[in-house]
Amino acid sequence: MKGAQASRTIAATAATKSIAKSLLRDPSPIHSRCQAQQLHAQLLKCYSFPSSSSSILTIYSRLALPDDSFRAFFSIPSPSSSSWTTLISCSAAAGLFPLVLSLFHRMRATGAPPNRKLLPNVLKSCAALRSSKLGESLHACAISFGLDSDLFNGNALMNLYCKVGHRHNERSQSEGMESNDFGGGSVSKLGILERNTAGSCARASPMENVRKLFDEMPERDVVSWNTVISGNVENGLYEEALGMVMEMISLGLKPDSFTLSTILPIFAELGNISKGKEIHGHAVRNGLSRDLFIGSSLIDMYAKCTLLEYSYRVMSFLPNPDAIAWNSIIAASVQNGQFDEALTLFREMLAAKLKPMAVTFSSLMPACAHLTTLHLGKQLHSYVIRDGFDGNVFVQSALVDMYAKCGNIRVARKIFDAMPSLDMVAWTAMIMGYALHGSAHEALYLFQKMEMEKQKPNYVAFVAVLTACSHAGLVDEAQKFFDRMTKDYSITPCLEHYAAVADVLSRAGKLEEAYNFISSMHIKPTASVWSILLGACRVHKNAELAEKAAKKIFELDPSETGPHLIMSNLYSAAGKWKEAAEIRMVMRKKGLKKQPACSWIEIKNKVHGFVAHDTSHPCFRKITEAWEALKDQMMRAGYVPNTDDVLHDVEEEQKIANLCGHSERLAIVFGIISTPPGTTIRVTKNIRVCVDCHTAIKFISKIVGREIIVRDFSRFHHFEENNCSCGDFW
Repeated sequence: MKGAQASRTIAATAATKSIAKSLLRDPSPIHSRCQAQQLHAQLLKCYSFPSSSSSILTIYSRLALPDDSFRAFFSIPSPSSSSWTTLISCSAAAGLFPLVLSLFHRMRATGAPPNRKLLPNVLKSCAALRSSKLGESLHACAISFGLDSDLFNGNALMNLYCKVGHRHNERSQSEGMESNDFGGGSVSKLGILERNTAGSCARASPMENVRKLFDEMPERDVVSWNTVISGNVENGLYEEALGMVMEMISLGLKPDSFTLSTILPIFAELGNISKGKEIHGHAVRNGLSRDLFIGSSLIDMYAKCTLLEYSYRVMSFLPNPDAIAWNSIIAASVQNGQFDEALTLFREMLAAKLKPMAVTFSSLMPACAHLTTLHLGKQLHSYVIRDGFDGNVFVQSALVDMYAKCGNIRVARKIFDAMPSLDMVAWTAMIMGYALHGSAHEALYLFQKMEMEKQKPNYVAFVAVLTACSHAGLVDEAQKFFDRMTKDYSITPCLEHYAAVADVLSRAGKLEEAYNFISSMHIKPTASVWSILLGACRVHKNAELAEKAAKKIFELDPSETGPHLIMSNLYSAAGKWKEAAEIRMVMRKKGLKKQPACSWIEIKNKVHGFVAHDTSHPCFRKITEAWEALKDQMMRAGYVPNTDDVLHDVEEEQKIANLCGHSERLAIVFGIISTPPGTTIRVTKNIRVCVDCHTAIKFISKIVGREIIVRDFSRFHHFEENNCSCGDFW
């Protein structure tokens, strides 16, 4: 019995060895980590030493399992050059770029030479780490071993220099991986890049060096051409990139999908949509129009040229759009103001069982911010947490911006404070959030804190801090920030900076000073900048200066409705009904129509819209009854209607009735009767809140004991206990 059992054991072992050997010869049946580990275990059981570790290493590497590859590799007593190549290739594919360079350094220390399969992975890692010194050392290593003329190494070298440039004059270090440890000295010492007919390459630009490498390659393929073309595009050398495409075609090489998708963004940058359409036509004729790379690039190009309908058509022809294509069309919709469509596309993307990426949420958050739909923003936030993107700095910054613009500045600050690292986008989003909510001193404090933490503010950060000053009437502070922008940070003021300073001067009643400031701008003021002054002239009832500002606006943009309305209203407020009527007549002749005042409120995930004197809402009767009850309480509390903004030649009683029908009041009262006591009321209005509504809402907030947040076209008003966050300055 014992002999028979032993025989069966021997037979089973022989069968296992046979299967193991068969799998080592042809490992294609192995598709999972579990299967690979089972084979590895059997090999360790059947052999007294790990003689087949090199083979199992290859299997782990093929399955993209770096941890298992390391264990297999370090069980090899004397790793061959092939084993080093396999481990380094696996590490590069996994994005472990510092480890790749460390492994290559250790391999060279053993005396093992690099080979043509190994070096492209090391060069790729060096490019990803943007290390110029290591790049030069690797280039020298390739030259020393005669690998620089190899097609794949040549392509990898060009890609490296496209990413890091050539810093010839930097002194190489003598220790560690920063210099000669890879063998072969440095490119500078070898004089490889210096020899060209135009003179020393040390004075050449990075792309000139890349082109030199390209020209000296004995063999080139489409990847070689694409590398140089994309490098030119990344460096803004658009003419050179397009010239290379033409040169490539003239030599009989056919541009592939990568070539075309690389050059398409050029036409969006240059605004040359006709050339972009030519490339689109070329793609269609050559059967590439359904390629996902080209499709995504076409979507982006048409969107940046404001031809969104073309973007939608391109998307509709893609047979199986991937996540990148969906992200492109969502971003295209947001860029062109189609916020509802962007959210609809996101739902379609989820229905197609495609997992969103970080950029998906970064693109969608602004849609919620513009629509001020907090419940949709919260839903997206839930997706972010569920899919593990809540640690992504770009997504976190987008969340800060979204919550701030949807009226919940407290949650925005909570997310901001929880961010482990803050980039300029996050700082700017939070500062601008405080500016829009009237918390100017918080905005200024954050700006100073940002500077103390050695974050260099950019021009957008200065727009944010100047906006904060303008919304709080901080004239002196605004002037200081405006001066520091140029003096301390060498930032040339742009239109937004001038507009913010003009706004703070105008709001503060310094109208002549604002006029002189706008007149002395180093760039030509636009109609929108003059409109800031015109609006302030109406508030401060300065008809003479208003006429000057209006004249400038009518010269720049005669079709703008707003300035005509402001002048009409200003004349009406002064009792100049004839002049007001003349302005209205001009508007009729030009076909200009007043934008109706609208307000929106979100109740139970549904948005309800109201226009002035709106009687169409199903709950209008209940709204009217509730308003009458509120109005009586307001009157008893001391509310007196301000009819100065009712600019019609009618009786006082009719003016009061006109005030009562303003859209924000209807929305607020509907919110009060539709939500439980204590619920915050959030209303959005498309134009400025009038003085009387501002006063009335303060009374309402105290009577109903609620916080009421109203966002008009320029800022947020937080009403609570008969007070407003703007301090009656808006």
